[in-house]
Amino acid sequence: MQYIKLGTTGLEVSPIAIGAMTYGEPDRGHPVWSKGAAEARPLIRHALDAGINFFDTANMYSNGSSEEILGQALADFADRDDVVIATKLRHPMRTGPNGKGLSRKAIMTEVEHSLRRLGTDYIDLYQIHRNDHTTPWEETLEALNDLVRSGKVRYLGASSMHAWEFAKALHLQKQHGWARFVSMQDHYNLLAREEEREMIPLCLDEGVGTIIWSPLARGRLARGWDDARATARSETDGAFADTLYSPEQEASNRAIIDAVGQVAARYGVSRAQIALAWLRRQPVVTAPLVGAGSIQQIDEAVQSLDVDLTEDDVQALEAPYTARYDWQGISDEAELAVIRARIPGMALA
Repeated sequence: MQYIKLGTTGLEVSPIAIGAMTYGEPDRGHPVWSKGAAEARPLIRHALDAGINFFDTANMYSNGSSEEILGQALADFADRDDVVIATKLRHPMRTGPNGKGLSRKAIMTEVEHSLRRLGTDYIDLYQIHRNDHTTPWEETLEALNDLVRSGKVRYLGASSMHAWEFAKALHLQKQHGWARFVSMQDHYNLLAREEEREMIPLCLDEGVGTIIWSPLARGRLARGWDDARATARSETDGAFADTLYSPEQEASNRAIIDAVGQVAARYGVSRAQIALAWLRRQPVVTAPLVGAGSIQQIDEAVQSLDVDLTEDDVQALEAPYTARYDWQGISDEAELAVIRARIPGMALA
């Protein structure tokens, strides 16, 4: 495994990261597709044996169970100093006031819960799981800075939002001398390239590394068109997946998936390897998050590092793409109401 730097930091991570949303006790979150400790631990160990040192989870995944399973497995199978643990906060963890969001109170509370569940005294990369439009940026960013200064967190990251929002956050961090975001966890793959318009150029200019969620488009890029939706995860995503992968772009989506299959056939590798190899060519991409549910999926992700696509391959994969809905992750009606109130006349779908 050849390790790379996360953005412009000195932190070395594997170019494949394990996305631990797949891991969590079924009775704590996703009964259809999440894997409890008995199934998850061998997968985490295999990833470590393959040289992967980068693991990403979130407090909300299976209501904390993902953090617990990941933390215990890493404690049993790895040296803490050798692995990079990333987790996130922002979404609801309990009902009632202050049970969600990015207020100082929520941040200081949730970091302690994550540290306990992960069984560690520090988090390598602490990420905001979307922006909180009901809390001033300054409050959020100063609290996060305090976590870095206290030693409980090593680096800070963000996730999907509008590019102007991220630019504002980076500006405030620089202005106040606060620890800055070094990574952006973004939605980017062959079926979702809208972030090439603003967010990716911003990250390139600012030296921010991107960590890619849904790099295989909920499995669509790993299968032929006729069975592209035939996974337990995609069958339970419902309208959310349709929002991510616009059904009105069916012709374009199908052409891209067919192109992935054709390139894969020429190389004699899996479709997943081609989709991941395409991401690796993008200079801003540090690592895709692979929500591996099997040994084979981990092996394919690692093997994708040996696939070197030509310019003709890239052209064939990219040519069918057409512009589509730019999803930014604002789904909370209360948040939308706040934004509309702050910007009179602004129309948000």
